[in-house]
Amino acid sequence: MLGTELSADDYIRRLKTELDNIDREQIENWAQLVFDCYEKDHFVFILGNGGSGNNASHMCEDLGKSSLPESDLFDESKKRLRVMSLTDNIGWIMAIANDLSYDQIFVQQLMNFGREGDLVIAISGSGNSPNVLKAVDWANRHGLVTLGLTGYDGGQLNSMCRHQVHVPLDDMGMVESIHLSLYHWMLNDVHARINRLGRYQQD
Repeated sequence: MLGTELSADDYIRRLKTELDNIDREQIENWAQLVFDCYEKDHFVFILGNGGSGNNASHMCEDLGKSSLPESDLFDESKKRLRVMSLTDNIGWIMAIANDLSYDQIFVQQLMNFGREGDLVIAISGSGNSPNVLKAVDWANRHGLVTLGLTGYDGGQLNSMCRHQVHVPLDDMGMVESIHLSLYHWMLNDVHARINRLGRYQQD
């Protein structure tokens, strides 16, 4: 953990350096993939464990509520982004983990909901979480689009996913923080494009 060795000033400087090193094309591509789902009426599924699981829930909440302006949320005619966090179905997750295996908690949900062309955003700092890898393997074999958010060396997830946002840093806390920071830009970009599109359609 970098914070055990660095002062607050040094930690913030390191965080700025790591953000500067992020591949901009990867985060722009992330936004494009989500916007494509909006345009084509495909689902976005988000999943991860631990802190990454909390990030998945956060991303789902924001994409579901904040892809439209609040003034449009009462308008039943407005097209919505179809998004689900597979970390939030607690009863189902516990049943799968107890009755089958913990590495099945995401893939079993995808078998019910996933369809060709849908997007799976798989978050794993190490890139080696078995339940995440099983979900991505199934998604790849059934025509879903896969995007991995990873840290460290990317692990197996980085090579399994068709698309990546990789933070090459050996510190889980900072990796998770960077994932969420980049996500908020992606959300803003998708929001802007959806609402520009809405205005053009009304003209």
